[in-house]
Amino acid sequence: MSLRVYNVMSRKKEKFEPLEEGKVKMYACGITASGDAHIGHAYQAIIFDVIKKYLEYIGYDVTYVRNYTDVDDKIIIRARNLGINPTEYANRMMKKIDGELAQLFIDKPTIQSKATECIPDMIKFIEKLIETGHAYSTENGDVFFKVSSFPEYGKLSNRIVDDSLSGVRKSVEPGKLDDKDFALWKNAKDDEIFWESPWGLGRPGWHIECSTMSMKYLGETIDIHGGGKDLIFPHHENEIAQSESLTGKQFSKYWLHNGLIKVNSQKMSKSLNNGILLEDLLKLYNPEVIRISLLENNYRSDMNVVDGMFDMHESKVYMLYKLFNLVDTLGKDIKSNGDSEEYKEIDSKFREAMDNDFNTSVAIANIFEYASLINKAISNNDIQKAVNIKYALVTIYKTLGLLNQEPIKVINEIKNKYLEKNDITGAEINDMLATRQKYKLEKNWAEADKIRNNLYLKGIVIKDTSPESTEWDIVIPSKVKQS
Repeated sequence: MSLRVYNVMSRKKEKFEPLEEGKVKMYACGITASGDAHIGHAYQAIIFDVIKKYLEYIGYDVTYVRNYTDVDDKIIIRARNLGINPTEYANRMMKKIDGELAQLFIDKPTIQSKATECIPDMIKFIEKLIETGHAYSTENGDVFFKVSSFPEYGKLSNRIVDDSLSGVRKSVEPGKLDDKDFALWKNAKDDEIFWESPWGLGRPGWHIECSTMSMKYLGETIDIHGGGKDLIFPHHENEIAQSESLTGKQFSKYWLHNGLIKVNSQKMSKSLNNGILLEDLLKLYNPEVIRISLLENNYRSDMNVVDGMFDMHESKVYMLYKLFNLVDTLGKDIKSNGDSEEYKEIDSKFREAMDNDFNTSVAIANIFEYASLINKAISNNDIQKAVNIKYALVTIYKTLGLLNQEPIKVINEIKNKYLEKNDITGAEINDMLATRQKYKLEKNWAEADKIRNNLYLKGIVIKDTSPESTEWDIVIPSKVKQS
């Protein structure tokens, strides 16, 4: 089976065939550095990180460009409120966001471009659009794209532009000939950051940024252009119009869009105060818990974050790493490689899932099937098979940014989190178990059971492995609230 991707332009799955054999040029719209990154930013960044990694896994040489919008109205306003330069504010936010994305095992793109680094390129782009009649400048220094000059406008979003809207906002934007037209260049208002241009002091509009950066680093036509589905209209529709008007060529062969994040079935919004900042989420959960939680969803579907969801996946991650730690202990002298039958089978099933439009949901479900096979192999004392499966999972699923942490580190991190949360220490647990053992020897079962129950109330479950030995572990709540 070869890779098939859902192309939003054609509204169907298509066989993936890059423009140049063996090479892929991919662009994904990045974050506007106007504030802290939230879970929606993380979702999109993870999705396109996985797409890039899988394309490389199956042998492509990928050039991946992701941008930062580091100048816009929100950035200017927030910088002004803080009393600092907008560029300084944007740089501060980008550095913070980069650190948080790195914690999620998101690789840096091949090229991470900033809008402010490409202003001269944008000005040249706009000049050519004006020369060819696709754009016009106004007396006050704005430049607008003339939507009527591009007959195919609306082909990505499948929208028909309503002529009845024409003129509605002319009073808001002086010199604008048609309400459908969009800004390529904005004249500078008082105390705003600006650049010199043929139309006076100003700054670029949002849409021109991505077209310019994509062409600068990847050429006039690329293989994949992506982003969240909220960008289909107007952002990506406008990118197509201005880019194809400039070159007369197809801007992108494939358009891929991820779904949006909802919180308990509601859209994230300031008015509902239900946003989830990435910074806060990373304080609560191991990055892999966040990553696997988001990748269990089909990337094109909206992601509904419900109460208990991350706890449920934390339980799964904890179980997997405990199992891997056991395999490492039992098979410390046993080696494995990519030649085993287990590796070939896991690789085949992984490719089958991912070749179907990057179906991470199925790929992750397969992990837990193979975890069950590891347990079975250990029960049958087939440690070589357990080692083979574990090696294959760790090696192959690195492509999803999963299963590559040191097992004991993850185990201790999650365990200590719950001990602290339940206000108990390992030493206190061991003391209680020693007292319980004493009661057991005295056949005082009532007091022994009381200690077991008290520990359970503190989130600790115990298991008697022999008359003289007892093991304990944490209990992770794994009930998801349906919404």
